[in-house]
Amino acid sequence: MKFLVTGSAGLVGSQVVKDLTKQNHTVYSCYHDEKPSHGTSIQLDITDQDKIIQILQEIKPDRIIHLAAMTNVDQCETQQELAILLNAKSTEILAKQAAKQNAFFVYVSTDYVFDGIKGMKKEDDSTNPLGFYGKSKLEGEFTLNKLASSWCIVRTGTPFGIHHKKKSFPLWVQESLEAKKEIPVLVDQFTSPTYVPNLSKMLIEVATRQITGILHLSGATRISRYELAELVADKLSLDKKFLIQTNTDEMNWKAQRPKDSSLDVSLAAEILNEKPQEIEHSLILFIDELTSNS
Repeated sequence: MKFLVTGSAGLVGSQVVKDLTKQNHTVYSCYHDEKPSHGTSIQLDITDQDKIIQILQEIKPDRIIHLAAMTNVDQCETQQELAILLNAKSTEILAKQAAKQNAFFVYVSTDYVFDGIKGMKKEDDSTNPLGFYGKSKLEGEFTLNKLASSWCIVRTGTPFGIHHKKKSFPLWVQESLEAKKEIPVLVDQFTSPTYVPNLSKMLIEVATRQITGILHLSGATRISRYELAELVADKLSLDKKFLIQTNTDEMNWKAQRPKDSSLDVSLAAEILNEKPQEIEHSLILFIDELTSNS
């Protein structure tokens, strides 16, 4: 099949284009600044409507996985117009063009569309984003609801994996503890951390099988940041005394974040061949990957 992937040089995108290439699909890897290392790379500013139309008409992809986004939560709060442009308007342009060409469209959204008062959210639970990042991504979701074409909204949370630039939370914990550096870790923020290779395979399956609607694709474990840091320390036999228990109200954030953005992935576990992984299993795989890369 012919895939077009936006944000293909990012943490998740780089894994997706790598996996698609391994599966012998034709892959067009769209990027903004930095060339991805897999697929046929195409420089694309996702705010440029004419360029999007031109590229899609030339390539005529069967499937589009839209990962490009402004994901810095505090930056979205201070640059709201840019956040809407990148996270909502560009999604609308891409999705409309995809619809014209009968390309199946996968939009990767976020657990931050929920307020986090109560966790383990299901696909049909009411959204209520606290910060502008969540609001802008939810706007992107709304643009798809207006289209009669085939699409899937995938919500995920706390992706971690190996990337040459982006440092995931478990890696930050490892490096800090190895350096015997004290780090503040939240005891009252809960998520469903998602191992990127697992997410990539689930995304590709959704796109390939054309699974429509909204689907929560994250890790299968609800866990606090602090518990996750403890797990990392245990698995690597590092000293936990450098983990300093911290609360969200002590953080100097510009944007409010949900306290419990964990996702219920029972639907994905039921319908996908690639199942959402428990955190224990994901961390073992992540550490194996770290070791083999070092």
